[in-house]
Amino acid sequence: MPPILNAQGVSKRFGAVPLFQDLNFTVSSGDRVGLIGPNGAGKSTLLAVLAGEQEPDSGNLAVRKRARIAYVKQESSFAPGLRVRGVLESALARAGVAEGDHEGRLRETAGRTGFPDLSAEAATLSGGWRKRLAIAEAIVGHPDVLLLDEPTNHLDLAGIEWLEELLNQSDFACVMVSHDRYFLENVATEIFELSRVYAEGLLRVKGSYSKFLEGRVAYLDAQSRLQESLRNRVKIETEWLRRGPKARATKAKARIDNAHGLIAQLQDVESRSQTATAGIEFAATDRKTKRLVELENVSLSFGEKKGEKKIVEGLNFLVTNGMRVGLVGPNGSGKTTILRLLTGELAPTSGTISQAASLRIVYFSQMRELPEGVTLRRALAPDSDSVVYQGRVVHVASYASKFLFTSEQLNQPVDRLSGGERARVLIARLMLEPADLLLLDEPTNDLDIATLEILEDSLLEYSGALVLVTHDRFMLDRVSTVVLGLDGNGHTQRFADYLQWERWMEEQESIDHAPDRDPDHAPARASAQSDVQPQSEPEPQAEAPQQATKPPQPAKKKLSYLEAREFAAIEDRIEEAELQLAAARTKVEDPVIARDAAALTDSLAELERAKASVDNLVERWAQLTEQAG
Repeated sequence: MPPILNAQGVSKRFGAVPLFQDLNFTVSSGDRVGLIGPNGAGKSTLLAVLAGEQEPDSGNLAVRKRARIAYVKQESSFAPGLRVRGVLESALARAGVAEGDHEGRLRETAGRTGFPDLSAEAATLSGGWRKRLAIAEAIVGHPDVLLLDEPTNHLDLAGIEWLEELLNQSDFACVMVSHDRYFLENVATEIFELSRVYAEGLLRVKGSYSKFLEGRVAYLDAQSRLQESLRNRVKIETEWLRRGPKARATKAKARIDNAHGLIAQLQDVESRSQTATAGIEFAATDRKTKRLVELENVSLSFGEKKGEKKIVEGLNFLVTNGMRVGLVGPNGSGKTTILRLLTGELAPTSGTISQAASLRIVYFSQMRELPEGVTLRRALAPDSDSVVYQGRVVHVASYASKFLFTSEQLNQPVDRLSGGERARVLIARLMLEPADLLLLDEPTNDLDIATLEILEDSLLEYSGALVLVTHDRFMLDRVSTVVLGLDGNGHTQRFADYLQWERWMEEQESIDHAPDRDPDHAPARASAQSDVQPQSEPEPQAEAPQQATKPPQPAKKKLSYLEAREFAAIEDRIEEAELQLAAARTKVEDPVIARDAAALTDSLAELERAKASVDNLVERWAQLTEQAG
C-alpha cells in the first residue's frame, strides 16, 4: 500500500529566512512519528503544510487517495454556546459519516476520550478538557493520519498518560510535535528532527526517543569524522594551490576544481555544526538562613460556604535553603494557588505562613506576561541599553545573544515573538534578579528539547530553594529532590519522587470507586477529570455490584528487576536513616547548640530532612512489601 503522505523536496520560507528546504519523507499506516527540533525550525509550519492549511513554496506533497487527515493545533478554542455534542456532530458531518451512525460514533468517542457529559458547553471547559475535545473532534471521523501540535500542553499528568494510551491503542498513523521526552519515549515509533545541523535538514531514526538519541550521536560522530577528514584533505590541496599550479593541463584544472569543491564542502559542514544554545544561569543570594518559608496547618478555600472549593487543607510544609520541590497534582488541584500562597499574593483561610526576613522570591508565571507594546530591547533593559548581570554591566545586545536573539530582533515587539521565544525572554528577565526562592510555574511550555536540557542543568546548579510546577515528567525526575503531591480535593502529601505520588493517586482512585465509601469524606480521584470546569456536570457513578462488601484492591504487580534490587537493600537504608535521625535529634538537644541561634536553625533543618528521609523510606518499604506479596 502506498504511503498516506509523501513529501518530496518540500521547502518553506518566511520572507528571506528559509524554515526548511528540500525535505523528503513519508508517513505510512501505523507510523507514530515524533517531530522535534529547535524553536524556529518550522515544526508547526511543516504540520500545517501536511494538513493542507499552508502551501509549500516548492516541492510536492502527495496524499493517498481518499485518505482522511485530522489536525489538532496548539491552541484549542470553541465558539461560545457550542456544546460538546455539537462539536462532535459537526466533525462527523464534515467527515461524511451517515447520520444513522452518529450516535454510535459519539458514544465510542466519548468513551475513548473520557467525556462524562456531552451537553457541557465547550468554551467553559478547562484548558485540559478543551485539548481533549479537540482530539475527540479529530478522531471521531476515523482519520488515516492524525497531526498533533504540542498535544501535551494544558494536559495534566493523568491526561498525558491517557493520551499515550489512546495513541498506542489506535490504528491511525500519527505525526506529533512535542518536547515531552517521556511522551515521545512511550508513544513514538520513529523520530524526525528538523535542524540545520543535518545535511538534508532532517534526521529520521526508527524507534523510540532513546533510540533516536543513539542515532543522533552516531550521525554527529560521523559528521565530526567527515569534518576532520575534509580538513586534512583541504590542508593538502591548499598547500598544493599555494605552489601556483598551472591550470592549462586537464588534470591540473580538475584538481583545482576539486580543491575548491572540498573547501566549499568543509565550509558547509562547519557552518551546520556550529549551533547556538541558550545560556541559562539562575543566580542565588548569599543567604545563610536555612528556614525560608514555613506553612503550618494552612487551609484555603474559594467560594461560598455551602459550595466552597477546598484548594488546600491542613498543609504543613517547610521550604529550606537548597531544597528542590516538585509540586504535582491534577489540573485544578491548586498548584499555582500554592505558589501564590508562597509569594504572599494570597492569604490562607486558616493557618500561618512564615517567611524568613527580607526573603527574595522570583516567580515565573505560566501566564507568560510581558509588557504590552514594548520591544525586546525594552523588555530586557527598560531604562537603558545595558543590564547588570552577575555584578557586571552587560550591553543588552550581548545579553540577548545569550538567549539566541539577534541584534535585529532587539527592536521587534515582544508580542510578535513565538511561545518559545517569549519563554526565553521571561527566563532572561528572571536571571537578572538574585533569588533565595525560585518559583517556576510551567516553565517548559514551548521550549525546545535543547533549551529544556540547559534549563535543567541550570536548576541543578542553582544553590537557592526551588519550587517547580511542571507536567514534564523527565524534568521532575531529574531536578526535584522531594515531591509535594496534591489529589485535587485539598489533600497533600510529601513523597520522594513522582512515581510515589502516582501510586498514591492510584490508591486514592481505588478507594474513591469503592462501593461502601463515604461520599462526604472520600479523597478526590486521581483521574484526569479533575480539570473539568465547574460548569460541567459531574460524571455519574456506576452502580456497585451487590455482592461487593469491601473496596476492591488494586491488582498486585510483580517487582521489576530494579524494584527487586531496591527491595533487597531498603532495610539497610532504613537502618542507616534511623541512625542519622537519632544523631540529628541528639544534636538538637545539645545545650551548647540550643544557645546558638544559627547552629540551632541548621540542626533543626537537618532533623527535618532526617525525619523525611526515614518516613519516605518506610513508606516505600511498605509499598514494595505489599507489591512483592
